Amino acid sequence: QVQLVESGGGLVQAGGSLRLSCAASGRTFNSYAWFRQAPGKEREFVAAISWSGGRIIYADSVKGRCTISRDNYKNTANLQMNSLKPEDTAVYYCAGGSAVVVAPRSYTDWGQGVQVTVSS
Repeated sequence: QVQLVESGGGLVQAGGSLRLSCAASGRTFNSYAWFRQAPGKEREFVAAISWSGGRIIYADSVKGRCTISRDNYKNTANLQMNSLKPEDTAVYYCAGGSAVVVAPRSYTDWGQGVQVTVSS
């Protein structure tokens, strides 16, 4: 079966860094994306990357602080997050799909999510 499993979340102080990883199995994905959802809020696009890494997009809220990458040999995707802010607190989800877009409906498979908490 197709699975995406996130790891690397946790509690970090404001200004700190975390590196999230997404391990995929069962298939490969032309695109990986990261979304997040805070309590009481809609799911929010964070970043996406194409197969070769030639196309990358970021949400304005994280641009300059986050870097998305992928390793096709390992079939993994990563999200390096720096200068974290309390408003980054959310459950972060990894998603796989066929195109680098911001719409969650374009992604076919999703991970279970990992909690990121940024304390002030």
